[in-house]
Amino acid sequence: MSGLADGAQHRLPALLQSPLRHLADISPLTLAVGATALLAAMLFVVVDTVRTQEDHRQYQMLAAHVAALSFEPVAAAGEAEVPDGLLQRGAGAFGLALLVTGLAWRRRERPTSADAGLVHAVLGTIPFGVAFWSQAGRLVLCNERYRAHLGAGPESRPGASYVASLRRLLQGGDPQVVAEDDSGRLLEVTGSGGSCLLVDERPLAGGGFVTLVTDISERRRTDRLLASIREEQRLLARRYHEEKLRAEAASRSKTSFLAHLSHDIRTPLNHIIGFADLMQQQPFGPLGDPHYLGYVEAVKSSGERLLSFFASILELAELEGGQKPLKTELFAVDDLLVATARRFQGQAQRAGLTLRVGAVSGARMLGDRFSLERMLSNIVENALRFTPHGGKVTISAFAATDGVVLEITDTGIGMSEEQLALLSQPFAFGDAGLARGHGGAGLGIAIARAIAELSGGRLAIDSRMALGTTVAISLPAEGMEQAEAA
Repeated sequence: MSGLADGAQHRLPALLQSPLRHLADISPLTLAVGATALLAAMLFVVVDTVRTQEDHRQYQMLAAHVAALSFEPVAAAGEAEVPDGLLQRGAGAFGLALLVTGLAWRRRERPTSADAGLVHAVLGTIPFGVAFWSQAGRLVLCNERYRAHLGAGPESRPGASYVASLRRLLQGGDPQVVAEDDSGRLLEVTGSGGSCLLVDERPLAGGGFVTLVTDISERRRTDRLLASIREEQRLLARRYHEEKLRAEAASRSKTSFLAHLSHDIRTPLNHIIGFADLMQQQPFGPLGDPHYLGYVEAVKSSGERLLSFFASILELAELEGGQKPLKTELFAVDDLLVATARRFQGQAQRAGLTLRVGAVSGARMLGDRFSLERMLSNIVENALRFTPHGGKVTISAFAATDGVVLEITDTGIGMSEEQLALLSQPFAFGDAGLARGHGGAGLGIAIARAIAELSGGRLAIDSRMALGTTVAISLPAEGMEQAEAA
């Protein structure tokens, strides 16, 4: 008891020195508990006083009645004891109220070291800098990441000024206000070495505010890299567009040049061929020496061959330039095969080859029959040209639900993988080298491929040296569906 009394004597002067400051520091819950305890003590004292006075009055009445019956005076022995009991009970009530208030204050206002350690541990797990500031702008608490941004100076210690800490944080950087309103302020600080910090300041509901510092240097480097990549993509797309326009213009110029060149060359060639034919007929008398007739025949055949070459070049240029539109008509695929075989039957017999048509497919389709016949003719002509005596060439058609496949197979000399690779390249006349030894311009496959692609199809070649070649043209199903509906 003496220890408690000594402690109370030491605490009372400190409390009385600055009561307003301590009242401001006490939480509302502690104040409510203290007020309730004091009110209860006051009510107890009032009730006890009223009850004690009533008991004392009844005691006096009873004493007077006893004295009247016994005719002897009775001493009022309890008059001096009543005030003492009343004061002791009142002091006990107020002491108990103070004890309850003190216990509530100690439990509520003094956090344990375990709670403080838990707060520091939680702040240490946050992956960015965090600092809490009081309403007066003083540092209350911060984590290690925030101290790392400020360094080991006094600006990162509790009680440091917000202005000094912010000045240290912005030192050597270029701050820019990203956003600022009633909900907070957002700053971006760019350092000279390429570092970038994002400072986010937000007010707290109970007063004060919090500062969040995030290192976004890597994000900014990534943004700059993405911006550079987008700029390069934009430049590449622009170059591609320019090159595409340039290539289209060159293709149109090439087609126009070949058209004019073909016209300018075919006109005198037609005259040469016509005059050679006229000289062969000798309408104005004999030429003299019989050798002249052979010379005239050579001039005529060479002119016709040269005219055919220029016609093939012009046709390929028009197909590649998209200047030769394809017509659409309904026809039977088997009729197309038979007509093509009939056209080359004589050439096959003279070469000692067998040219036959496969089984009937019964397929009908919509397309440009003249162009498709031209396509088949080029492939069949190549097959006959590169197939030795005694060989066989077959033309077949296979109908399916998703389209029709035209197939030309021969037992010729075949092609190597290098020659097939050349045939698959656009604008490369892969059969030109073979054509030099077997006649022709070497543009048959190129023209056939262009017609197949303009018809919405695809041309594929499979060949083995000394075994033969198979050319397959697959045409889409749209034309077949429309033909069946018709």
